[in-house]
Amino acid sequence: MGNHAARRDWAALKRRLRELKLVAWGAVHRDHPIMAHIIPIRRCNLSCTYCNEYDDFSKPIPTEVMLERIDRLGRLGTAIITISGGEPLLHPDLDQIIARIRSNGKIAGLITNGYLLTADRIERLNRAGLDHMQISIDNVMPDDVSKKSLKVLDKKLQLLANHATFHVNINSVVGGGTKYPHDAKVIAERGIELGFSSTIGIIHDGTGQLKPLGPEEREIYLYVKGLERRNYSRFSHFFQENIANGRPNRWKCRAGARYLYICEDGLVHYCSQQRGYPGKPLLEYSLSDIRREYATEKGCAPHCTVSCVHYVSYFDFWRGKQTLPDPRPFEEQTAGALVQIQSNCR
Repeated sequence: MGNHAARRDWAALKRRLRELKLVAWGAVHRDHPIMAHIIPIRRCNLSCTYCNEYDDFSKPIPTEVMLERIDRLGRLGTAIITISGGEPLLHPDLDQIIARIRSNGKIAGLITNGYLLTADRIERLNRAGLDHMQISIDNVMPDDVSKKSLKVLDKKLQLLANHATFHVNINSVVGGGTKYPHDAKVIAERGIELGFSSTIGIIHDGTGQLKPLGPEEREIYLYVKGLERRNYSRFSHFFQENIANGRPNRWKCRAGARYLYICEDGLVHYCSQQRGYPGKPLLEYSLSDIRREYATEKGCAPHCTVSCVHYVSYFDFWRGKQTLPDPRPFEEQTAGALVQIQSNCR
């Protein structure tokens, strides 16, 4: 255990130094993405009813295609590349994809449901160079909405505590008519107990509408936010506060510029909930595209709950007016705000 703790602490120190360097570069230079989410497989081993980002039949994206996309993100200057899905652990060459991110000098992240983790798999992720992992846990006991429960995943979390040298974040949720809001507190406390960081997201209600949190939900939300401490997501306080109270946010969304979502087809989208625009192949994406989307005001921004897009946009709150109108029809601009989603970014 002592040897593992030393390995973990040494990895954390090196990771922090790399992150500080990339953050400083991102603050000074604006013509490159801060974060990109990339999908190596759309298939998932679960079927959570709120999720619209998976299927149960897709094949993995060929490894050579994924490596080409990673290299392109590297040339665009992307600082953080997070692998999502579907369930990315279903890709047979995930370790090679992670290693390619690191060989490009980037921060490598992974969003997973955690079901497929074993001690050996975690050690392989260590060797590949993974920096960050996020697991979103929706409830204490599995139900008909989500099987991502603490009861099922707790042994996986213990394996991570004993073997992972990368950072682990546990994300819980409130809102959206969740049956047991108190579950979020239990999940967050368990994550902290195991030495992980903990965050909390807010989901829409069953009709996909923005709805203020109830008194109990709000109390739990504020409690878990207080556990975040030095985690980067603490900077989203006012953003999440407005969502909790059903109020819109005024901010400059930099999706398509500072944040890229690359789907399984290799197309760049604003985010997972705003597919279709720009809809341009990543391999053809250029500096002119980044500058155009940097200056484009998105009509869906006021009621957005995709927290990772908001985080990276903080780099430019103080500069860079948005002077171009959203080119999409209004119904497309607001479509993402009417989809029940979970904010599951670090």
